[in-house]
Amino acid sequence: MSDDRLIDSPRAWLTVIATFLSSAVALGSVYCFGAFFQAMADDFGTGKGSTAVIFGLTTFSFFWLSLITSRLADRYGPRPVLAVGAVALFSGLWATSYANSITLGYVTFGAGAGIAAACAYIPMLAHVGGWFEKWRAVAVGISVAGIGVGTLVMSPLAAWLINEYGWRSTYRIFGSGGTAVMAVCVLMMARAPGVAGAAPSRIREAFRSPTFRRLWIAGLASGLALFVPFVFAVPYAKERGISSVAAATLVGVLGGSSVLSRICFSWLTSRFGTFPIFRIGAALFPLAFVIWLLAGSSYAALTVFMVVMGLGYGCFVAVSPLVLADLFGVVGLGSLMGILYTTQGLGALFGPPIAGRLIDVYGGYTMPLLVSLGFAMIAFLLLSLIPTTASGNFAEAASGQAHLLQPAYAVGSALQAIDETLLEIEDWFDE
Repeated sequence: MSDDRLIDSPRAWLTVIATFLSSAVALGSVYCFGAFFQAMADDFGTGKGSTAVIFGLTTFSFFWLSLITSRLADRYGPRPVLAVGAVALFSGLWATSYANSITLGYVTFGAGAGIAAACAYIPMLAHVGGWFEKWRAVAVGISVAGIGVGTLVMSPLAAWLINEYGWRSTYRIFGSGGTAVMAVCVLMMARAPGVAGAAPSRIREAFRSPTFRRLWIAGLASGLALFVPFVFAVPYAKERGISSVAAATLVGVLGGSSVLSRICFSWLTSRFGTFPIFRIGAALFPLAFVIWLLAGSSYAALTVFMVVMGLGYGCFVAVSPLVLADLFGVVGLGSLMGILYTTQGLGALFGPPIAGRLIDVYGGYTMPLLVSLGFAMIAFLLLSLIPTTASGNFAEAASGQAHLLQPAYAVGSALQAIDETLLEIEDWFDE
């Protein structure tokens, strides 16, 4: 079958299934961390700020290593990358289950789960985009829904398993089961046909764009707020007398609502345009934190907060690849996604630990929630400043406005240097 006939073919949908399942187990293992939080803190004898660093380092590793894994998948295909992810998930979770200090946990979970997530999500999603034209939005929406389903299932499951067997045995169960699922996905995944499967670096091109620089800084601001609920919603609820399983279910609610959001918002982009929908999703973040501030001990209000948060999160995940494809095309989309998602890595690295430290210092959640609300508002306002046409499509800002975002230039230069180093290493291996 020719490359053209493979586009939108039944074979293409196998990549959707593989991406859905691999991201569900890899990212689900990371995003259900809130269920493990208190048990690990009690075992290691650490405060909230120190314990939250585990999640921060893991998510930081995930997003930043995606720069490398996306490039490797563009060059060598997705199968070997996903196979490395399966090995990393097994090794990381099992090693973490035997960690005797939080410092060792930083390394084992941060590296193992971080590498697994970096291999299982962004590089695979980019190849999904290359397999489709007519059904690209739907395929991407279904693929990214895997993260939400994984979070929905694994967070309450983790809480139940921890109550029954302890957090260490739970990580061994997740490591074994998740690796088996990813191994099957390796066989189902394949390089996208045609030019969409491989491309040179897009870093320099991306950071030349005023629109992309605004997207990057807005992504950083949203990332500083986004991951706070993943870590602290469960302990917040438990401190207010809510059972551990019910508390962990809140994170599952976030994941479940994000599943609906990813599919629905992906479909809505075909009617209203990608960027207007993307901006609506960003507006949901500050709304969610306002609800959390007012929720108190009400489980119903906390559930509403998680639903709204999940809708915003799902929109970001589902629509951001489409936004980048509209701005730059599908060639090298994996690398472009990796560049944009470095913002989420930085947000995860600093957001939850800062929130945890504020909780330790102020003895409550009001201050970290206000700070998170502030970051969410900054993200929305930055996106609101990106110029668009009457139809909602991008209208690149004049070059004379570029000086407003000089910090992004520095980031772009640093990423370009990293990318050039990776190219040299790849060339060395190819010789």
